Amino acid sequence: GAATAMARLGARLMAHDLSEVGINVDCAPVLDVPEPGAHDIIGDRAYATTPSQVAEIGRAVAEGLMAGGVLPVMKHIPGHGRAACDSHHGLPVVEASLESLAAQDFGPFRALADLPMAMSAHVVFTQIDPDRPATQSRTVIADVIRGMIGFDGLLMTDDLSMHALTGPFRARAEAAFEAGIDVALHCNGDADEMRAVAEGTPALEGDALRRAEA
Repeated sequence: GAATAMARLGARLMAHDLSEVGINVDCAPVLDVPEPGAHDIIGDRAYATTPSQVAEIGRAVAEGLMAGGVLPVMKHIPGHGRAACDSHHGLPVVEASLESLAAQDFGPFRALADLPMAMSAHVVFTQIDPDRPATQSRTVIADVIRGMIGFDGLLMTDDLSMHALTGPFRARAEAAFEAGIDVALHCNGDADEMRAVAEGTPALEGDALRRAEA
């Protein structure tokens, strides 16, 4: 449809502009399926309101970026659409059943599981791991992201400086890597925080290196 064609063209144009300034990765497409009543942090970043529509437009965005030499990063896996608060400022807790999540939230990520990169959600899914956000949950990463969704690409965190996460920055990074994350993302430019994240970041090796080189 027209929306899909526009999404592909828009992404191709963005890829051109990004390439012009030496950027070859873009943190898109957003594959979150918005839930009525959820926080509007996803809001107008959502491509549509159903998993199939989100997947269709998300695929077009990914294809447009790759046609212009830019790697897409699908986000926020396994889904941020139900979050009742903004993970930049607090920790969202989603209590939906695994069956409900699988039927709605995971769908677009499953459909695009062949993409090379994905960004994790700083969201707690109580029916999967009530104690840790997905970014720091071995259960979510192994059983859902790698298992149910079937994503075997490079998995990066969302920004480790967001207030959904707590504790020292080195510990935030260490918890993510111990859970199965491949790459840490830190976005606010604070050099002390960045150094702490680096101290908690292991060498890129094993499966993480394989995914990075794929």
